[in-house]
Amino acid sequence: MTDLLSDELLADVRRRAADYDRDNAFFSEDLADLQASGYLGAMVPAALGGAGLTLRQTARLQARLAAHAPATALAVNMHHVWVGVGRYLHERGDSSLDWLLREAAAGEVFGFGYSEPGNDLVLLGSRTEARPDGNGGFTFHGRKIFTSNSPAWTRLGVLGLEKTGMLRGRNGSARLVHAFITREGGGFEILDDWDTIGMRASQSRSTVLDGAHAPADRVLRLLPPGPSLDPYVLGIFTSFEVLLSAVYAGIADRALELAVDAAGKRTSMKTGKSYAQDPDVRRRIADMALALDSVWLQLDGITGDLDASAADPELDRGAGWFRATAGLKVRVTDAAREIVDQAVRVSGGSTYFNGSELGRLYRDVLAGIFHPSSDDAAHATVAQSLLGPLE
Repeated sequence: MTDLLSDELLADVRRRAADYDRDNAFFSEDLADLQASGYLGAMVPAALGGAGLTLRQTARLQARLAAHAPATALAVNMHHVWVGVGRYLHERGDSSLDWLLREAAAGEVFGFGYSEPGNDLVLLGSRTEARPDGNGGFTFHGRKIFTSNSPAWTRLGVLGLEKTGMLRGRNGSARLVHAFITREGGGFEILDDWDTIGMRASQSRSTVLDGAHAPADRVLRLLPPGPSLDPYVLGIFTSFEVLLSAVYAGIADRALELAVDAAGKRTSMKTGKSYAQDPDVRRRIADMALALDSVWLQLDGITGDLDASAADPELDRGAGWFRATAGLKVRVTDAAREIVDQAVRVSGGSTYFNGSELGRLYRDVLAGIFHPSSDDAAHATVAQSLLGPLE
């Protein structure tokens, strides 16, 4: 594991993070280093050319990367999500994404093109139109937002709704089309519209699809709109929520580290002692640590069960994974925001300046609010698991 993210590599990543943020620039040098280290193939099984790491091990590495450069980790996350889906299927005897695993190990960069403006259905529906090409493939027409790795992805996973054409679902109903397009295939425009307050280096720009083509062999699922227990959907949901949580846990790790360092370096004029001796500061830091301990217990527990469930059916929660991982994402991102906020209070007014690393973390951690599952969506998922669907 340490070979994939060496101390030297991480030091370079941290050194560049502030410049990427200041310049609103893509993390191109970081990406080149991560490709060279084999990190993009971290979860690819060894037999398919990768490092063979588990989801739990990769989550730990993602947190470590996020502690050095959150935006870099977030963007790489979207690549790891697809590798995680391929691994999830592969371990359950489904080889439909083995091609993706091999390509990830060979250096291809995967992007996640599912989010859309105004679409709170996320995986359950799409505003993008998928038009059959007559040969089992589809062209896609619509707008995607928050497309991380926009300057560098070579393969983009997309979701669209097939409403008319040659292929129909049950009872003539429309179907959701899950597929992959390639950069060289064209049929899309990437807008230069990423100018945010945080996570700037991810360059998660909008993507306008206007005829982007996925041939039949890159159409992975045709599913009815709405909830699904298809392993492909479960793999996307669980990988996305878990790895996203790991990024924000890494931000919280770093915030605590910076707060402890600041408390030791700052001196009170009132007492003449360091702030590490101030009872209020000590309590704040203890609160941060207690919250962070809980975060890691949850992350390690859920990723451990997901890893083991491929071989042990008793650990497979089925539909319960939606509740478990959506809840994990909300709890971790909420805890991370609170931990960073407490770290800012401990560290003082210097964090309000642009050159402050902790000030940057304060902006970056806010992005956790906007990733699915939202707080409202997670609560709806948990309520349905306990009370059944709304009538």
